[in-house]
Amino acid sequence: MNYRETYQSWQNDPEAFWLEQARAIDWVEPPTQALFDRGDDLFEWYADAKVNGCYNAVDRHVENGRADQLAIIYDSPITGTKSNITYAELQTRVASLAGALVAQGVTKGDRVVIYMPMVPEALEAMLACARIGAVHSVVFGGFAANELAVRINDCTPKAIIAASCGLEPGRVVQYKPLLDGAIEMATHKVDTCIILQRDAHRCDLVEGRDVDWHDAQNGVDPAPCVPVEGNHPAYILYTSGTTGAPKGVVRATAGHLVALNWTMKNIYNVDPGDVFWAASDVGWVVGHSYICYGPLIHGNTTVVFEGKPVGTPDAGTFWRVIEEHNVRSFFTAPTAIRAVKREDPKGEFIKKYDLSGLRALYLAGERADPDTIEWAQNKLGKPVYDHWWQTETGYTIAGNPAGLEALPVKIGSPTVPMPGYEVHILDEAGHPQKPGELGAIAIKLPLPPGTLPTLWNATDRFRKSYLTTFPGYYETGDAGMMDKDGYLYIMARTDDVINVAGHRLSTGAMEEVLAGHPDVAECAVVGVSDQLKGQSPVGFVCLSKGVNRPHADITAECVKRIRDQIGPVAAFKQALVVDRLPKTRSGKILRATMVKIADGAEFKLPATIDDPAILDEIRLALQTIGYAK
Repeated sequence: MNYRETYQSWQNDPEAFWLEQARAIDWVEPPTQALFDRGDDLFEWYADAKVNGCYNAVDRHVENGRADQLAIIYDSPITGTKSNITYAELQTRVASLAGALVAQGVTKGDRVVIYMPMVPEALEAMLACARIGAVHSVVFGGFAANELAVRINDCTPKAIIAASCGLEPGRVVQYKPLLDGAIEMATHKVDTCIILQRDAHRCDLVEGRDVDWHDAQNGVDPAPCVPVEGNHPAYILYTSGTTGAPKGVVRATAGHLVALNWTMKNIYNVDPGDVFWAASDVGWVVGHSYICYGPLIHGNTTVVFEGKPVGTPDAGTFWRVIEEHNVRSFFTAPTAIRAVKREDPKGEFIKKYDLSGLRALYLAGERADPDTIEWAQNKLGKPVYDHWWQTETGYTIAGNPAGLEALPVKIGSPTVPMPGYEVHILDEAGHPQKPGELGAIAIKLPLPPGTLPTLWNATDRFRKSYLTTFPGYYETGDAGMMDKDGYLYIMARTDDVINVAGHRLSTGAMEEVLAGHPDVAECAVVGVSDQLKGQSPVGFVCLSKGVNRPHADITAECVKRIRDQIGPVAAFKQALVVDRLPKTRSGKILRATMVKIADGAEFKLPATIDDPAILDEIRLALQTIGYAK
């Protein structure tokens, strides 16, 4: 079946469609129905089934002929080490760690916080929790102590699994002082911490609470897989909430197994046995869905990469990994490709490697600007597929189903909605917009399997955050439009649609224009307060390596480009050249924080910020044009 037929078959009978997809999973007790309507716009999938997530990701492959196939390839240019783990070895290691958790008193339903760098043990920790029905909550390694404490208080874990340190280019990030600080701050007290000691830095263990990773496993029985209900939470993943307290996105076990398994072939076009690589981090949803669970459930080999797109050692590191490990599908964030492009604008490093095995590059995590996509298409000579999804959904809302049917790429669009997602563009009153008109992107309920059924211990907040603006719909918080062919365009977060003298304008559209300037490597546009017009746009541009023209010339050209391509209505008069943009560790630009700096408003330092020093650089740049007073 092609895309249209598949989407139609889901629309015609969602129940039959999702029961059919469920047949690819190994059940202890198979589901007798797919959807359970719990009332009040709350839904669950496969709730009457019994299943185990770890069995589906590990044990079944060992039993069905993949025992000697590689499950995990670890590649760390930072430590200069590589290692391979087969499915049989992974089973042994996970069962042993799961046994250690059981020995520490962790049982089905207990929460375990995981605070780890990009090492295979991070995946082993997740799978060990899934094996015994514990609910894991991965917190990005090196996250600030107070943020870790907030998450400990919210999910009340029985145990924490952590490493002694994480490694960044040129520095060691000691995790233990952060962990100890968080445990001290938290009102909820944790019984046990299992600590992986890394050679780069060994930490001191607290007597009676901390236990070494290997010591914890000595002499314990390996744990068997514990069956859990289909609606049993597999994990909680915190996403930043606008009100300060983070939102604990819940992922139910059965739905995520079914949905992720479907995506591996239909979207990412890999067959069992192929090597799949998502260059992300286990702290983000991409790490959950596409470093750990998705590839392993489907019987792929997954790459765990501890490095950066540039500087470990150079802008060719991605291409080396792809050649060396024969990666078939590669998934990363646009910001990573922009970093590579900025360092290597002519693509000289790409020519050094044999990328003939690579089928496609997949981009997600933020808007992929046309300039970056075109650069990657031209330099790689491969399809580049943008796709759009969220922590809340766990996998693609709109994408190009390359394994089902590669649809024509329209640059600037993540293509079309996937089965399970009925996407609508609505105005502020909830009325549908015409093709080509900007509006709020909403998804008709119920959301498909694998998406969030609720927030952890916060159903009212779940309703308020996602279900109340447009009754009967899930509000994505993104703004965009759909063209006459049904292709979706994500223009901005709803907050990034600015109102200039009564005109609703997308900052994303302006960023596309600026990114097209030959000297611009990266950019951001934000709406700052304007007494006359309500808001006015200000552009920030970072220049490509080797550009040494006067900044005033470049900013004048940027202003002219917007005037020529969007029109005077944009009232775009100011652009600034800056060295770098403030970002989260996953590469999202902190636009809302930039607005607050420009307006001189108070703001809370974003927990996920990569380098707080950049905010001062932005403040100084804004002061040169009369803002940030």
